[in-house]
Amino acid sequence: MPTLYTMPGTCALATNIAVAWLDAPVEVKNMAYGDHKKDEYLAINPKGKVPAVAFEDGDVLTEAAAILSWLGAEYGTEGYARDKVLGRKEAEALSYLTSEVHADFGPHFAAKTYAESNDAQDEVKAAAYDKLRKHFERLEANFQEADSEWYLSERSFADAYLYVVTRWIEQTPLSIDDYPTLRAFRTRMQEDEGVKQALARQDMEPL
Repeated sequence: MPTLYTMPGTCALATNIAVAWLDAPVEVKNMAYGDHKKDEYLAINPKGKVPAVAFEDGDVLTEAAAILSWLGAEYGTEGYARDKVLGRKEAEALSYLTSEVHADFGPHFAAKTYAESNDAQDEVKAAAYDKLRKHFERLEANFQEADSEWYLSERSFADAYLYVVTRWIEQTPLSIDDYPTLRAFRTRMQEDEGVKQALARQDMEPL
């Protein structure tokens, strides 16, 4: 069966949750931090990042949004189809979460790749936190507009990825308490059996 490679604390958790929700026949292999830079894994994914899915025919699929799209198409219900309203909105939400929100966490996680001096790194981080603040305000407003326990009014993989970024906020100067709808969402997600299963498989704990 296909193998999903994950690592604690990473966005691979979203794909791990999706596998649990779908009860998909996918093996989850959780690596210790640092193993993603070792030759064994680099032979699978030269990018040295997770998630990645290795197929029995030797093909490898990387990037969380692409993996989630494949999972939905391969194992999901009709609602995951991209020609359905939920599927289209899910694709839009995942594009935003992965290419904008996730990307703007970059200076927080790896400031040294953006600037050399400590002062410059602090400036880069401050700018990133301003961007993230705007993202969380937007996510909060969108969620309130949906008036549902799910970000898109129905459960989708966008919820799995949104849960990841609501965990990451705890590592920044921002506070989840400023976004009560997102805070309540995160609490609900941590009570979800699929989320619990994914956290356990990835050696992670609820917040």
